[in-house]
Amino acid sequence: MVSQEQRRRQLAREKFLRQQQRRTSARRKARMRNAAIASVLGVILIGSVALYTTGVVLKDDDSKTNAGAEVSPSASAPSKAPDPCDKPADGKVKTQTWEKEPAMTIDKSAKYTMKLETTCGDIDIALKAEAAPHTVNSFDFLAGKGFFDHTKCHRLTTNGIFVLQCGDPTGQGNGGPGYNIPDENLKDKSLKDNMYPAGTVAMANTGQPNSGGSQFFLVYQNSPLPPSYTPFGTISDEGMTVLKKIAAAGESTGAGDGAPNATVVIDKATVAKS
Repeated sequence: MVSQEQRRRQLAREKFLRQQQRRTSARRKARMRNAAIASVLGVILIGSVALYTTGVVLKDDDSKTNAGAEVSPSASAPSKAPDPCDKPADGKVKTQTWEKEPAMTIDKSAKYTMKLETTCGDIDIALKAEAAPHTVNSFDFLAGKGFFDHTKCHRLTTNGIFVLQCGDPTGQGNGGPGYNIPDENLKDKSLKDNMYPAGTVAMANTGQPNSGGSQFFLVYQNSPLPPSYTPFGTISDEGMTVLKKIAAAGESTGAGDGAPNATVVIDKATVAKS
């Protein structure tokens, strides 16, 4: 026979169990409700972000019902930096090519400089005739023929490596003088730890040995590259100021590698013995 005290304890235990069940059920319902709210908010947030990033504007096709509605402007692309350069000088790019590398005519022991008169300012370069005689001799020859005059600097990189590439008469990255010159000066003391320091002027190539032509690049910030590109010149301080101005205007793709936003045209290139 169950005593009164035992019965009281049994009822109390059953009451406690019912309370626990109700609390567990309430917590489960609260979690489900919060998850549903979070899901809805997540959809709204994702939709809002998608609309913002794509610049999509939702509107009713019925113009009558929206005739008096206020129109919100769509998200617009970042504004392009102003062009810091002047208009190119009058003239046309020359298309002459040659079958063979020009005969050696420079004095390897002498000092040579190259001046690039560009629409963005003059870039003076001290050339390394002794260390890269074939390259300097080729530039002396091509500049004398007006090969670089009125050509665009067609490529600017702003991510990973930091260079302005020039010297292509087509402006597309696939032009040249018709001949190739050998790689030179790949053990230059300035090239340490696979780094081309700011102020370096070096030859572009196809990735194959001895495939340089007329295209070259100017380094405006230290750039990690394997020592496969002939370093043949050093940019003056004034030239670096011009180069950094070009770089600051950015490139056209927004991906870090494309045509410069600045209108960079070499009005005239000259090589002189100093």
